[in-house]
Amino acid sequence: MAYISEVSTDRVLERVPGRAEINSAGAIRRRRGIDATLAIGFPVLLLALWQLASTVGWIDSRLYPSPTDIIRDGWELVRNGTLWPDIRVTTMRVFYGFIIGASAGIIVGLVMGSIRWIRKMLESTLDALYVVPKLALLPILLNIFGLGEGPKIALVATTVFFFVWISTMSAVISVPEGYREAAQCFGANRWDMFRHVLMPASLPQIFVAMRVGAGIAFLVIVAAEFIVGTDGLGYLIFNSRALFLNGQMFVGIVAVAIGGVIFTEIVRFIGRRLTKWAPHDGAATNA
Repeated sequence: MAYISEVSTDRVLERVPGRAEINSAGAIRRRRGIDATLAIGFPVLLLALWQLASTVGWIDSRLYPSPTDIIRDGWELVRNGTLWPDIRVTTMRVFYGFIIGASAGIIVGLVMGSIRWIRKMLESTLDALYVVPKLALLPILLNIFGLGEGPKIALVATTVFFFVWISTMSAVISVPEGYREAAQCFGANRWDMFRHVLMPASLPQIFVAMRVGAGIAFLVIVAAEFIVGTDGLGYLIFNSRALFLNGQMFVGIVAVAIGGVIFTEIVRFIGRRLTKWAPHDGAATNA
């Protein structure tokens, strides 16, 4: 690669191409290696410090068991068949609640973002409901659905709905006016405008909202299982703490964290496949 020279009135500036410019493929591989090392190394370091603090007595191992003790307790729960039913129950509650809430949020958000009079009619009411703590709705949901799976799934669905609805409506409203004008110049009707302009332009932001909703869904279901649950990971965490089985409590916390990450990454993966035209995390090479 040749030098790039800039000539001014009194001097010549020469710029030598950097290592990344000479070998861009190698630079990308190195960057990915560094990113992977940071992503894996930091949690490993935290776990090592936790293990050390528990071993030497810096923290009370009865309250904060070491990672090795938590792994041992987790293996025991897996071996005796106690953990998997709780994981399955919590996961299914999150899945059904997320599907219902996200679907409703997308539909309502698209309609309100596209039709002004509907937005003006519903927005103030939904805004008022949005600020109500969702756990405060649990007694009402219990009255409506009774005991069982209904109120827990409905609570997750309600929470996810508001996150997805707000972002979807905002994404539709924020579509640049130039996109709309260009479609109108080509004779696009209302359906064409929605299908070829509003929906593609809004979809990346919708999937961002769904990723947030996926994480929030696990937070809400754990809280609900704390209060009215007789099974699930939330009940496992709460019951283990009440019985002073702190190792099992941390197993439940770790299972919730892993489940939330997996579910969020699934939503991210689907979003990347359906919105290939949009920039995604890690797409920039100069960051």
